[in-house]
Amino acid sequence: MPDCIFCAIVDGTGPAELVYADDTIIGFLDIRPVRPGHTLLIPRAHATGLADLPPETGARLFQAGQRVAAAMRSSPLGADGVNLALNDGRAAFQSVFHTHLHVLPRHSGDKLGLAKGFLTRRAGDLAAIAEMLRTELGTDPVNQG
Repeated sequence: MPDCIFCAIVDGTGPAELVYADDTIIGFLDIRPVRPGHTLLIPRAHATGLADLPPETGARLFQAGQRVAAAMRSSPLGADGVNLALNDGRAAFQSVFHTHLHVLPRHSGDKLGLAKGFLTRRAGDLAAIAEMLRTELGTDPVNQG
């Protein structure tokens, strides 16, 4: 898709701190994270929303979400829990129309911090956080085509 920032990330021309990649899915840190480690997982093939997302790709998307969630728990991020969220359509607050799964690390008692994160959405040290997750996942998505 010519004007899709996520397609540009998939083809290597868009900026991103990659944390995950396989043949179907690519993952990178959100540039405006709600919490440190907030990761977006997207299918390599453009799908605007759930209606045009092949079921097998959706399954792979959530499998990748499970892997990233486990890394968030076992890495120095030390997540106590994880939210997985997929916004489908403008009414559901989808802002980039390339299907994507948010993987949001959570910590016990972080309700106030989470609310603040939705308002401030500051990037922090994306490179260090991405390296932490890549190490925990045992992946090198930068060099995996």
